[in-house]
Amino acid sequence: MSDQPTLLLPDWPAPSTVGAFITTRETGPSQGPYAAFNPALHVGDDPATVARCRDLLATQIDDERPLLWLDQVHGASVVQEYRPEFAEAPPQGDAAVAFDKGHACVILTADCLPVFLCDRQGSRVGLAHAGWRSLAGGVLEASVAALRCAPDDLMAWLGPAISNAQFEVGKEVFEAFVAVQPEAAGAFEPSPYRLGHYMGDLYRLARLRLERLGISHISGGHFCTACEPRFYSHRRDDGVTGRMASVIWLR
Repeated sequence: MSDQPTLLLPDWPAPSTVGAFITTRETGPSQGPYAAFNPALHVGDDPATVARCRDLLATQIDDERPLLWLDQVHGASVVQEYRPEFAEAPPQGDAAVAFDKGHACVILTADCLPVFLCDRQGSRVGLAHAGWRSLAGGVLEASVAALRCAPDDLMAWLGPAISNAQFEVGKEVFEAFVAVQPEAAGAFEPSPYRLGHYMGDLYRLARLRLERLGISHISGGHFCTACEPRFYSHRRDDGVTGRMASVIWLR
């Protein structure tokens, strides 16, 4: 099996100056429950193998720019620049943006929703880690604000996440969204498994937030990490698994 990662490319009409992909677990050097391409340091995998995956990941960008890794905390902070010290101590945040060729933005997911953003001119890009906490907490609103352009000039691609058929949540999740956006109630259905629980649709929730911001060009949103073996899934694999890396940059 090849050590090189098998990549999924966004199916969106981004300008040619925008590079973007998400890794899968189809090929790579990772072993055991982390097979086959895990670039996440925090999940218990062998650090040397993770470092190998990160080195291989960097070669997919075709230049020497640094990757802006984040210490993701399920919040709404957006990192807007790269600093040399980030190579040793990644900044806390759940989104990043880039306005030049100085760095590539990276987030890690395994059921949470990666949201790719760029403007129609291909002069700025962003990437958000939109699990339910970040999504309810405003990570998309913060990301769009950080891009500093008119929302109707932006486009979004919704990458692999857990589908509503697999995402059972409690009443607190339902209430967190509906309290801010009443129409979000339409993104939940009563769970057939447990009374007082819901099946939540992360894709629909993200679309509602993006549309409310004025973004109308939204692609993607047709995956299920918990159903498709090519993806890592924290829920399917009982928390012992790797992560996919979403990457976006300006060529």
